[in-house]
Amino acid sequence: MSEANQSDVFSIGGALPVHRLGFGAMRVTGRGVWGEPADREEALRTLRRLPELGVDFIDTADSYGPEVSERLIHEALHPYRRGLVVATKGGLTRGGPNQWSPRGQPEYLVQQAHKSRRIFGVETIDLWQLHRIDPRTPRGEQFDAIRALIADKVIRFAGLSEVSVEEIEAASKVFPVATVQNRYNLADRASESVLDYCEKKGIGFIPWYPLAAGELAGPGSLLDATARAHRATPGQIALAWLLKRSPVILPIPGTSKVAHLEENVAASAIRLSDAEFAALDKAGRAA
Repeated sequence: MSEANQSDVFSIGGALPVHRLGFGAMRVTGRGVWGEPADREEALRTLRRLPELGVDFIDTADSYGPEVSERLIHEALHPYRRGLVVATKGGLTRGGPNQWSPRGQPEYLVQQAHKSRRIFGVETIDLWQLHRIDPRTPRGEQFDAIRALIADKVIRFAGLSEVSVEEIEAASKVFPVATVQNRYNLADRASESVLDYCEKKGIGFIPWYPLAAGELAGPGSLLDATARAHRATPGQIALAWLLKRSPVILPIPGTSKVAHLEENVAASAIRLSDAEFAALDKAGRAA
């Protein structure tokens, strides 16, 4: 099976074409998404392998590390190849490993977007996403800050994370919503209505935690059997299912290991039949 990215293309905001199978850069940090990675050189090798494999969409966040992921991306890949889209997120602060707190004051969001721009070494961030809507700050103020960042050309396109259809509609009245990043995978379908809305509106849907399959991936399971039929791993089938589920889905499996990256990218060559897709879909909904 070829390691080159064979996923088709989606145009973020109608202007940034990327292969749909991207890369999530959360795992190039330390344990608990905190501090430096255990093997820094392997993490850098993994990042440098991305363009060689045809992966041209990278998703990270200022809170990963914090700042560690963004800095490693710059170190590994700057100056960036033409066509490489590096997206980041802001709006979460960190108190330690596995600790996350939303912070949506407009001045903070603006500050963080400017900081990410400096770390990446770019004039304009291709895609910046609000990591969470802070319930303690009026959401309209958060949306206004994003609109200002677009107007000031600090960011080109903007997205949201962990939101409902109603929240997407509210934000869309203030700025164009280019992407939505919600938890979604074969076994977790809570955001099904959000995905359907994004497909209808042409909004990119970035499923985080895309490889999770729970009991569906156990020995003798349907996912396991499908994987064996394709001489693949259950994780590769889970990615292939996502790519077939909707043309607006942009899976971003993450890793800090070159071998695992190559395995994930190889999933883009797997073509599930309609019957295989339907059977997995049914099993996932029942999980």
